[in-house]
Amino acid sequence: MDSRETLRTWVTESDNIVFFGGAGVSTESNIPDFRSVDGLYHQEYDYPPETILSHSFYQRNTEEFYRFYKKKMIVKEAKPNKAHLALAKLEEQGKLKAVITQNIDGLHQMAGSREVLELHGSVHRNYCTRCGKFFNADDILLAKGVPLCDCGGGIKPDVVLYEEGLDYGTMQKAISYIAAAEVLIIGGTSLTVYPAAGLIDYYRGKKLVLINKSATPMDGRADLIITEPIGETLGMFLS
Repeated sequence: MDSRETLRTWVTESDNIVFFGGAGVSTESNIPDFRSVDGLYHQEYDYPPETILSHSFYQRNTEEFYRFYKKKMIVKEAKPNKAHLALAKLEEQGKLKAVITQNIDGLHQMAGSREVLELHGSVHRNYCTRCGKFFNADDILLAKGVPLCDCGGGIKPDVVLYEEGLDYGTMQKAISYIAAAEVLIIGGTSLTVYPAAGLIDYYRGKKLVLINKSATPMDGRADLIITEPIGETLGMFLS
């Protein structure tokens, strides 16, 4: 039995699946991966993206932060791909318990997934740092320069920047889902960014699936490795 058929069998037989995904899930929706050869890290800017997307840079150079953020982080034309749609379908069928994602694009929700834990936040949620008023992505894109609230306060994306910690409640919920999962599917992530990559340590089952085009440091722990495109792989569950 080849690896995709093994995955199909495991998914067919289980109703306790958890999916944990990274940037590779969204690259097939034309959202750039920070660490791929064609990603943001290999383009030319006044500052490296990891500097611009840090808490201290946001505070120190807010205008430059937003110039980059509006242009590169909010991809309005992006649409869910087969991977997003397949995961939403598996949840609807009662098989998938949760999607845990490092992505901030909201494509899982757009595809129809309901239980989505966003470890790094979302570009679709933005808040005034003074009064707490909510703003969506369009509000940010339409603002000239630094977005400001009616109250005069600055608006900050609900995105975890470098130097900021992950939300404790979201992490605990993710740990609970992974610890209880029968099948854990990890896709589109190099598993090098902590603390998110450490979530794999909480999995206690024997059906750990890694779907990634390149090798990861966790390959030795996987029960099944698939190196084909994730949309193509998970897309088989749409038929």
